[in-house]
Amino acid sequence: MAAIMIISGESSGELYGALLANALKSKWPDVRIIGIGGQRMSEAGVELVSRISDAFGIIEAVASLRKLKTAYNNAIEALGKFRPDVLVLIDYPDFNLKVAKKAKALGIKVLYYVSPQVWAWRKGRVPKIASLVNRMAVLLPFEEKIYKDAGLKCDFVGHPILEEIQGVLAKGNKTEFKTALGLDPDKPLLSLLPGSRPHELKKLLPLMIEVVRQFRNDPEILKGNREYQFCMPLAPNTDEQKYHGFLETLKKEGVAIKKGESVKALAASDMAVVASGTATLQTAFLEVPMVVVYKMSPLEFQIGKRIINVKHISLANILAGKEVVVELLQERANPGETIKELKKIMFDIEYRGNMINQFKKIKGPFIGKKASQRVADIILEMVIWRK
Repeated sequence: MAAIMIISGESSGELYGALLANALKSKWPDVRIIGIGGQRMSEAGVELVSRISDAFGIIEAVASLRKLKTAYNNAIEALGKFRPDVLVLIDYPDFNLKVAKKAKALGIKVLYYVSPQVWAWRKGRVPKIASLVNRMAVLLPFEEKIYKDAGLKCDFVGHPILEEIQGVLAKGNKTEFKTALGLDPDKPLLSLLPGSRPHELKKLLPLMIEVVRQFRNDPEILKGNREYQFCMPLAPNTDEQKYHGFLETLKKEGVAIKKGESVKALAASDMAVVASGTATLQTAFLEVPMVVVYKMSPLEFQIGKRIINVKHISLANILAGKEVVVELLQERANPGETIKELKKIMFDIEYRGNMINQFKKIKGPFIGKKASQRVADIILEMVIWRK
């Protein structure tokens, strides 16, 4: 029996791992899949040798070194024990490149699926990646050339979140999704996506509480006679107990908390406040007008400004090559600025329409591509090549 190992390090990557596992099983029912991931990968039939870490950012990574070391040791042990035909690495470069080095030494073929953001920072990683992996599968159109120029075989496969979106949209419409989420089908919906990483939740949950409070009492919004409802879809791996106080306050403010329902909530939404990350692309693909917010520690922000080589931080703006959605960072990520932008989306029809039109253009290169199916085919090619 052939064996494939998949390593993911966070919620979005874990979704891609689960979709890939399902695609592999559909093409190759008796394949054995092991890996590092979370609940979704486990439900997709992946035998987990370790669960994903919640460590992100400089401070969090330092605080979770023991957990990361345990996961790394489990990964290396699994490589030796199972000798997978192909090792699939999903983003998470600091961890995954170390595992790739061990895999190469063991003669195991390595596919890197979901490129680290080398176009934003640490471009010097490209030669290192090319020296450690056999093939790349990238999610963004412009990433393909970066690796091909380094002499590495690379495929732009599309984005797996489009598969998730299409799967959800096939099951209902905006009104039906509101009802399924326990919301009023006749009221407009503002969704709040605070991210999945601990530092994001810690920084952005208080902001979103204040946004809801002030939004509900804003004179201009009240005058417009639009009674909004609110929903916060949390990432599936969110530790709700850890953020219990914030979540209870949100519930008291009338916010519906739904775990693992981001696509359904966004598909039901009229607009959204979104933490910078994959969720901004998800929101753009669903053509939901948004405002992007982000906060980090002052130290991380200052370091980031010096090493990150991009004008924008949200994927929607990066793909558009210009500001399509407003990005509120650090001190600008406050209730007043956020509500000001939300009101512009609500009351400026031309502004809202232009944003949606840009989202349609962003989505264009991804339509028709089936990322998980393509990556599964690449893995099968690599297995045949190896044997």
